[in-house]
Amino acid sequence: MTDDLRSAGTPTLEDVARAAGVSRATVSRVINGVRNVDPVIQEAVRRAVARTGYAPNRAARSLVTRRTDAIALVVSGAGVESEPADGTRAAGAEAAEAGEPDSGSVFTAQVFADPFFGRVVTGVVNYLRPRGMHPVLMFAETSRAREDVVSFLRQGSADGALVVSTHAEDPLPGLLTDAGLPAVLYARPARPVRISYVDLAHQDGAGLAAEHLLARGCRRIATITGPLNVPAGQERLAGFRDTMARLGHPYIPIAEGQFTQESGEAAMERLLVEHPDLDAVFAANDLMAVGACHVLREHGKRVPEDVAVIGFDDSSAASACRPPLTTVRQPVEAMAAEMARLLIERLEKPDGAATSVIFEPALVVRDSA
Repeated sequence: MTDDLRSAGTPTLEDVARAAGVSRATVSRVINGVRNVDPVIQEAVRRAVARTGYAPNRAARSLVTRRTDAIALVVSGAGVESEPADGTRAAGAEAAEAGEPDSGSVFTAQVFADPFFGRVVTGVVNYLRPRGMHPVLMFAETSRAREDVVSFLRQGSADGALVVSTHAEDPLPGLLTDAGLPAVLYARPARPVRISYVDLAHQDGAGLAAEHLLARGCRRIATITGPLNVPAGQERLAGFRDTMARLGHPYIPIAEGQFTQESGEAAMERLLVEHPDLDAVFAANDLMAVGACHVLREHGKRVPEDVAVIGFDDSSAASACRPPLTTVRQPVEAMAAEMARLLIERLEKPDGAATSVIFEPALVVRDSA
C-alpha cells in the first residue's frame, strides 16, 4: 500500500487483510500471537502490517485479552520506612530537607552502580521485546513501596512481576503469592514460598574457584564472602569451604563483605592484618574482588604473582579490572530471560505448579589467578 493510501485514514485490520490477501480473522490471529498459523501466512501479514502502517489498538486488545503486555521488573531491598507507624518523621524526609540523599535514592544508586542489575535488564528486555512485551522498572525498598507494587499488579497495570530481591528477609515474594499474583524470582527465596524461580548452582561455582587456586599451587587461601544472611552468600561460602576441605585444607580465613567494592576493600584490609602471608583470595562477587585487588596493590602486593584473586559473576567489572579477573561465570542474561519465560508460561497457564530452573556456572580464566 502506498503512502497516499496510508494518508486516507488510520489503517485498519481490513486494510491489512486486503494487502496480505487473507481474511480479517487471520490477521487478528497473527497479531494476537495465535501459534497455529502457517509461517508463510504470518510473514505475509507482517509485511502487510509494515506496508499499511497498521498499529494495533492495545487498549482495545487488552479489553479482550485482559493483558497489558507490561511486566513489572521489581528490584526489592531493605530501606528506611517512609512513614513510621508511630507518626514520627521519616529519616528519609529529614535527610531530604538537609540536602542529603534519602534511603530510596541511596538504594537506587546502589542498584545502578552494580553491573549485575544491568545484565538482568538486558536479559529481560531481549526476551520480552520480540514478543511485544515491555518491562516497567519498579523499586521496592520500603513497606510502602512494596504495597505500591502489589497495588500496581492488582489494578491490572502489569500482567505479572519479575523480582530481584537483595535481602533475605524480603516479604515481597510472600505478599505477591498471598495475593495470587503471578511472579517469578531471580534466586531462591530464603524462606519457603510457593513461587517459581531461577538460580545458579552457587556451591559448584565456588568449588571451581577452590580447585583452580589449589591447582596453581596456592596454599594460604582466604575468602571474602557475600552477606551471610543471603542464600547466595551462604552457598558460595559453603561450596568453597567444602571443596577446600575435601582437598585437604580444612581451615579457610574468612572476612564477610556485602557484594560492594567498598566492602571488598574493607574485608581485604582485615585479612591482610590477620593473615599477611596469604597467597590467594576468592571473593564471592567481582565487585569485591576488584576492591581486594585495589587494596593488595596499595600494600605493594602483585596480582597474581604474590596473591591470586578470583571473583564471581563474570560481570563487566571483571574484564575492566587490572589485571582482568579470573572469575566464575553466572549467565545472568540467560537466567533473566528464563525468568521472563517462566512468567509468560505462568500467565498462559495460571494453574500451573511453581517450578525452578538451576543454571550451571563455569570458570573463566584470565590474568588474576
